[in-house]
Amino acid sequence: MTRPVIFVVNPAAGRGRVGGMVGRLEAILAKTGQPYRLVLTQAPGHGVEVARQAPEGSRVVAVGGDGTVHEVVRGLAGLGPGSDKAVGVVPVGSGNDFARMLGLRNLTLEAAVHTAFSGRVRPIDLGMVNGRPFAGSLGIGFDAEVAQKALTAPPLLTGLPRYLYSIFGVLSGLSLPTLSLRSSGATLHQGKALMVALMNGRTYGGGIPVVPGAKFDDGLISGVVAGEFGRLGVLGILPRLLRGTHVGDPRVRLFEGTDFVLDFDRPVPAQADGEALGSAQTYRVGLIPAGLRVIEFSPL
Repeated sequence: MTRPVIFVVNPAAGRGRVGGMVGRLEAILAKTGQPYRLVLTQAPGHGVEVARQAPEGSRVVAVGGDGTVHEVVRGLAGLGPGSDKAVGVVPVGSGNDFARMLGLRNLTLEAAVHTAFSGRVRPIDLGMVNGRPFAGSLGIGFDAEVAQKALTAPPLLTGLPRYLYSIFGVLSGLSLPTLSLRSSGATLHQGKALMVALMNGRTYGGGIPVVPGAKFDDGLISGVVAGEFGRLGVLGILPRLLRGTHVGDPRVRLFEGTDFVLDFDRPVPAQADGEALGSAQTYRVGLIPAGLRVIEFSPL
């Protein structure tokens, strides 16, 4: 018996735009003739529970942006190697970096629904931070502050413009913590740090190529640490960050590995897949190779 595909819809995604798309989505789903279940999330964390309670063998499809994907991934992670649930995405949120990572970002609504039903399932790596999973990106420091600031951005701003608006808002109070970054006993950075990004995907913040060479299925976390930058330095590196050429700056270091410990001299905020994690002084970051099953693009 074919299990229904479960569509987890966050009506608040895309600055509320997704809520207005539900009628069109239901019409497309009805035309497929395939079994499905559509769930509108009611509050933060609801998507986690829907994914967690889905029967084995289910396809659980996030309809929204990276925040919706993050909730579904949290619900599917930690189920053990025997679980065959898979996450899909209908990318209609603000940033859609997870969909970009999988090559799904530019799908029409019809094509995304078709892929949800018909796409091949394959494993990718799963990141973990302090015991919590993340799908594509983890940012600690400046970019996490920017992500928090983005929550108060004007509703008309989405994706990259909203990220840029938030950057300039955070710069006014810039104060760098001291970081000790270690991996497998080796010290990768010791000193002031603007930010650290630990990635499965290449981009975050609506398409910013923070780690241009990152791969989601190589069994490694790819990272970048930006050292001591002042306000003018941030403004100077920003155009290069948008092009992915920031990695040539001597204050920027690329690294990769499977486990990391980050110790700061004070609590520092973090974000995973664009979702705020709060602040901590120590972060332990690891990887579960092939720890997440995803639905790949399927042409109409």
